[in-house]
Amino acid sequence: MTDVSPDPFTPAQLGPVALRNRIIKAATSEGRSPHGLVTDDLIDFHRTFAAGGVGMTTVAYCCVSPEGASAPGQLVMDTKALPGLRRLTDAVHDEGAMISAQLGHAGVVAPKSLTGVTAVAPSRFVNPTSFAYCREIRRDEILAVIDQFGAAAQVAVDAGFDAVELHFGHLYLPSSFLSPLINRRKDEYGGNIDNRSRFVREIARRVRAVVGDRIAVIAKLDMDDGLPGSIWIDEALRTAQLLDADATLDAIELTQGSSVFKPMYLFRGDVPVREFAKVMPKAMRPGVRLAGKWAMGSYPYEDLYMLPAARQFVPVLRHTKLILLGGITNRDHLETGMREGFDFMAMGRALLREPDLVNQMIADGSVRSRCNHNNKCMVTVFGRTHCVLDPTQRYGATTPVATENTAPASHSATL
Repeated sequence: MTDVSPDPFTPAQLGPVALRNRIIKAATSEGRSPHGLVTDDLIDFHRTFAAGGVGMTTVAYCCVSPEGASAPGQLVMDTKALPGLRRLTDAVHDEGAMISAQLGHAGVVAPKSLTGVTAVAPSRFVNPTSFAYCREIRRDEILAVIDQFGAAAQVAVDAGFDAVELHFGHLYLPSSFLSPLINRRKDEYGGNIDNRSRFVREIARRVRAVVGDRIAVIAKLDMDDGLPGSIWIDEALRTAQLLDADATLDAIELTQGSSVFKPMYLFRGDVPVREFAKVMPKAMRPGVRLAGKWAMGSYPYEDLYMLPAARQFVPVLRHTKLILLGGITNRDHLETGMREGFDFMAMGRALLREPDLVNQMIADGSVRSRCNHNNKCMVTVFGRTHCVLDPTQRYGATTPVATENTAPASHSATL
């Protein structure tokens, strides 16, 4: 660790893409695509972060297939979306920023009431929050999902995106293969961590083969998910090492937690049980009020709360850059991340509160975020993600509506 204070606002190279600075707007599930297509609201949402100074903004949860959705209002990454996606990327580029598409398949988190099909998992599994049954995914379906990621990546290229982010975290389908708690397969996709890492490696290989060096490829990878017997740092380091050796990724964004159980392990801070109860189906509200805090978990917020785990990955990777996430709210945090060996820093909740925070920090290095980590923004992912302390968003937002069988911990975003 060097004593030199690096400048996080200088240009940096991410694979084939030059970013104007090292700050990435993290994916925050948006709910602005009611028919799986780009809306003017979604364009304005990302244009705001681009105008606010980020190097790159991330379009959250672009489903690689309709059955891979985790919540209403998500983009479906197919050719029907291309005209709107091109308008979106053009709008962000016009503000001087780059744009990434987060590609995902929800797996165990995909509600049947939304997708119309039974959710899939590496092995038979019952979601402990929604109590929904998930069937074991067949081998031919594994290959089909890999194809879907490749096809979605091609759409991203055709739409003018500068990067794709492969969602290998939060116990969505790729991440659940990494979990010994959920993955009990006896074939080459189960067993030891090298086998359990096979699926994410094959997805990354396919996507790289499709995009070549035209755009950057990032993976969002769980360091640990907070569930006993599931993903922990020792095996996550091995997965990262294997991905690094494959040389298919330009960067890995490190994350924690899951969308299956105790999602506050990802978010930290206040637990908005009362707010979640209000948007649940009426029959579920008493249960949410009584058991919501237990189901969601309770973890105090600390600045840079993912850094102790994330720094374990710095000496392991040889070729792949690292993106630090979690509790980054001011210039000191950005500089600390760079001194620790991270190439880029990702910000979520702080930018929801103040989309122009990066420009503020460039102008005045002493600026501190006004985000107070009340986490009520978590609830807005069921409708239209926004900071509840921003009246221009709060009172212009649509009323959140939860889908049947959706419980508080069953869907989360990086906020």
